[in-house]
Amino acid sequence: MEQRITIHIVGGNSRSRAEQSRLVLSMGHHAEVYSDLVELIDRPPRSGVIIASQDILADGISALLNELADAGIWVPLVAAKTDPGVDEVVEAIQAGALDFLELPLTESEVRRMVAHVYTDAGRHAETRRRLIDARRRIDALSKREREVLDLLSEGCSNKAIARTLQISPRTVEIHRANMMGKLDAHHAAEAVRLRLEADLEEVTVPAEG
Repeated sequence: MEQRITIHIVGGNSRSRAEQSRLVLSMGHHAEVYSDLVELIDRPPRSGVIIASQDILADGISALLNELADAGIWVPLVAAKTDPGVDEVVEAIQAGALDFLELPLTESEVRRMVAHVYTDAGRHAETRRRLIDARRRIDALSKREREVLDLLSEGCSNKAIARTLQISPRTVEIHRANMMGKLDAHHAAEAVRLRLEADLEEVTVPAEG
């Protein structure tokens, strides 16, 4: 018998929230319902899983996860939408969502999601913390510092980076030192690890001229 879990339902219209709540309760779980993100943040959940649907997802999963992180909410997030596209699902998972469900919810989908929470929730929350922290550090970099980090992650030496960016090796050293300081990285491997944890898309830096 599966353990009871608290499922926090936010977003969508009142009818959709009521239907989700009834299903969750009928399966022996506890449901908490919030009309919008403001109400959720005002009563921040500390356990269970959040199901965010429709309008709550309008600005994208990354923006939503960042807003939750700012509020100190690390409960796993599951996106839910009517007829989600494959690209939407892939993008949501890559951004840090635990799962993506199709509305209206079904008992089998909820059961699958609950199993996912129990097997992956702790690891997932820690991964989210690292991902968001890494992205925030990298967002603080200047354009040139980010270019140096991208090329460093591809295994380029300072000389190779200088050739690609058409700047002097000394200038590369300055940008690299500034980049390392902003990332609070003590060596190149740590900086590269942060970039990987941020799960950023590969950026090709074109040579000028």
